[in-house]
Amino acid sequence: MNQLGLLQQLSRAMMQPLIALPAAALCLAAGHLLQSIGWHDAASLFQLTGNTVFHVLPYIFAVGVALGLTNNSGVASLSSLLGMFIFDQLLQHWGQTAYEPTVVNGILFGIMAGVLHQYSKDVKFPEYLQFFGGPRFVVLTTMLGSTLLSGVLVLLAPYMQDGIRFLSQELLAMGGFGVFLYGVLHRVLIAFGLHHLLNNIYWFQLGSYTDANGMHFSGDLPRFFAGDPTAGIYMAGLYPIMMFALPAVALAIVHESREDLRPKVRKTYMTAALVSLLTGITEPIEFAFLFAAPYLFLVHAVLTGGAMWITAELGIRHGFSFSAGAIDYVVNFHRSTNGIWIIPIGLVFGLIYYVLFRFAIQKFQIPTPGRIEGSLLDDMGSDLLHRAPLIIQALGGKDNIIDIQACITRLRLRVVHDKLVDRHALRMLGAAGVIRLGGGHLQVVFGTYSEIIREEMMRRLQRNTNQTWFVAPVQGRMIPIEDVPDTIFAKKLVGNGVGFIPDKGELVSPVHGRIRHVYPTMHALGIETNEGIEVLLHVGIETSALNGAGFQAVVQEGDEVKPGQLLVKFDLNYIKKHAKSLVTPMVVTNSDKVASWSFAPFAQVKKGQTSVMSVVLHENIHGGDQL
Repeated sequence: MNQLGLLQQLSRAMMQPLIALPAAALCLAAGHLLQSIGWHDAASLFQLTGNTVFHVLPYIFAVGVALGLTNNSGVASLSSLLGMFIFDQLLQHWGQTAYEPTVVNGILFGIMAGVLHQYSKDVKFPEYLQFFGGPRFVVLTTMLGSTLLSGVLVLLAPYMQDGIRFLSQELLAMGGFGVFLYGVLHRVLIAFGLHHLLNNIYWFQLGSYTDANGMHFSGDLPRFFAGDPTAGIYMAGLYPIMMFALPAVALAIVHESREDLRPKVRKTYMTAALVSLLTGITEPIEFAFLFAAPYLFLVHAVLTGGAMWITAELGIRHGFSFSAGAIDYVVNFHRSTNGIWIIPIGLVFGLIYYVLFRFAIQKFQIPTPGRIEGSLLDDMGSDLLHRAPLIIQALGGKDNIIDIQACITRLRLRVVHDKLVDRHALRMLGAAGVIRLGGGHLQVVFGTYSEIIREEMMRRLQRNTNQTWFVAPVQGRMIPIEDVPDTIFAKKLVGNGVGFIPDKGELVSPVHGRIRHVYPTMHALGIETNEGIEVLLHVGIETSALNGAGFQAVVQEGDEVKPGQLLVKFDLNYIKKHAKSLVTPMVVTNSDKVASWSFAPFAQVKKGQTSVMSVVLHENIHGGDQL
């Protein structure tokens, strides 16, 4: 595994423990509300519940990291938790009562459990000893490893604590400039999905605080929720960016889109702006310009650092349990210091971002969504389940996928061959961006739908169905079959499928199969796939009257063809002048064999593009590609 891929896996694993934090923050907010109306006993209960979550973060991290590294293995998580209990008991047994388990300890035990699970989960013994094999052997090896690791950590505890204290002092001593550097690095690492490694240091390591009940808290985030008035310095500055600046970018993208595409752009990016405002999830907006204008993303990173520096210098302290959105802003406002100043600062940054991005898009002709044909403009939620098989195929198919995980906004994958991944098809299927990390590791940003997509993909991967995928037979725009300007095709009297408006005079095979029929006029041909699907490709409407003029077939009946193989050359301008329409239908003529259909978004496609359509056959049909 390459180093960047390993860091990606660890960063993803560190996200698992954060699931518990929003619930803890809500409990603390409820406790504050109940306290204000005089319900003191109920308030104490909710406050104790919330504080307990932050107090036991080392144990939560141990379990969460183990789950993240092992694809949610319960045995690994149990083993990591046992390791933390062993470590805690050894601290007490050896008189190291001045030291408490930290998040770093939890991460180390989670990593150890994950690694030992990977290498010992499939261990087999002779039949008379197999009782101790498999999952039981994982627990056995992890407990042994925990004992050894605990012994080492107990010996190193004073030095680790001194090191963390020194690091905290040095970073905190940098003041506003240190906050600026954190803000810049935070946005840069967002692009690679590695920002959680940085956040772990600042949010869960820097500084320490002991509350009135003697509970100890480390890190900017737990200290903020524990009531430390100095905490929140590394979180407050993110609010102006996520609540105001990036929604302003979305507005600039809408206003710079083509007038004919603007309604769809507005729907997509105003939704993204609302998501950023409320929840602080910004990737769908950031990835709209990350690849198109990397230099603009670097400017965005510097401006983020600037916002954080300003809030730090003005003494603004605010925090969040999930991200810097309006929900966290309101829920945790009662714990903030000068939190109201985030609003005017955010408005100023929103104006700066809007003017800057509109100027840059116009000046440098940045191809943001809606400025060129084929941009992603549709609502993913409308046909999400139908896209899952197409996404699998765009990733190179079932056999190319080794591992698939998801965080809040992106799929994190490991594939056999990077080159089999069709990045253009993924973008047309809803991805805001595709990031290659090398060594088969990549990330596909689908926004807040990522976790749902992952679950549906896993169901598809585990299901044994007869499925056939179709690549684009021409270069041009794909349209619904109902929009084909011919009644026979539009009413599906020939069969179901899609249509294309070609902009290049080449027709290629959409599937693996055999040429069953080439019309004498060469304007159409039929292909039978290995599964028995009969596909009709018809170049143009009412082109049979041309008697072959403008067409040249390069295959003949009986030829075996594969996806992307050239079938027919045609004179685009001649057909456009002498035929009714250039629209080219691709239909399955024996649609009765098809149980379900999946269509990619109707947008611009490349010739041979992966996954523009897929069909699942009825269960009594056998053979062909299996998913």
